[in-house]
Amino acid sequence: MATRPTDRSRPWGEFELIDTLFAPLARGLAGAFDLKDDVATLSPKAGHELVVKTDSTIENVHFMPADPPDTVARKALRRTLSDFAAKGAEPEAYLLAIALPETMEKSWLEGFVEGLSKDQQQFRVALAGGETNRTPGALTITVTTIGWVPEGQVVRRNGAKAGDDVWVTGTIGDAAGGLSLLIGEAVCADEGMREYLIGRFRVPEPRLEFGGLLRGLAHAAIDVSDGLFGDLGHIAETSHVRIEIDSASVPVSRALRALWKMTDEGIARVVSAGDDYEIAFTAPPAAGSIKAAAARSGSPITRIGRIVEGVAGVVLRDAAGSEITVPRKGYRHF
Repeated sequence: MATRPTDRSRPWGEFELIDTLFAPLARGLAGAFDLKDDVATLSPKAGHELVVKTDSTIENVHFMPADPPDTVARKALRRTLSDFAAKGAEPEAYLLAIALPETMEKSWLEGFVEGLSKDQQQFRVALAGGETNRTPGALTITVTTIGWVPEGQVVRRNGAKAGDDVWVTGTIGDAAGGLSLLIGEAVCADEGMREYLIGRFRVPEPRLEFGGLLRGLAHAAIDVSDGLFGDLGHIAETSHVRIEIDSASVPVSRALRALWKMTDEGIARVVSAGDDYEIAFTAPPAAGSIKAAAARSGSPITRIGRIVEGVAGVVLRDAAGSEITVPRKGYRHF
């Protein structure tokens, strides 16, 4: 992890942070050299291709200033792991670049590292290095995850075919519901439901085991980060297919149904909400192997539509087959 001169105005400095907080996260990876060099090394895995993914997690964009530091860390790492899950890839290590505001307290960083440590154990990854810096702006955390997929077996966006069924894991829209509670746009009297929705916003669940089982089963897949409708649009565009979604089939949790009315406008809001980090995928109609993979991995799945002949794009239909307008297709970064 590259370093800069220690800030003497702080009660702690960068070298101390690396040695006491971050270096222990690298000890399971021999090529990380205890973060005492400028690079890390990984040994190639025979019969596999290298997979790399980077995501930046930014205060007031992906998390709130009052969010617990361990949940901020876990979300930052899990956002990249979600992409690995959708590609059928296996993570091994990650790089961490973190830009800290002037007001950052060491106790916050200790909680942040605790969150990373828990997720490293759960997902069997280790810190390989990175960068620490100061910023006059918002806290920004950039994670680059590195791993492997069997050669030629990455599940891409561009393989969807007419006749495929369209599936999604988990439930959709929960994270957006949690965010609406955190910023005061909505109110939930049931504390259990409130905590569930906020938890879904703060700590997503990457479906890594299920994603690995999709290799050879799914024709195309994508992680649902910017909204189900918009992300399926990426599959439709790159595969040159038309996707029809049955609005009644979109999996919505009991907590979100209690928070948002499931009118046409409500379901359009659900499918365009971001931060779900589920897997949307297409596969041939024979569903036995898909359901077996879901059962084996403990991942709930729902068939939500199909791929049909027609102009490439995505359509949301009600029970009568009429199109529901989706004004906002999904989260846009710019």
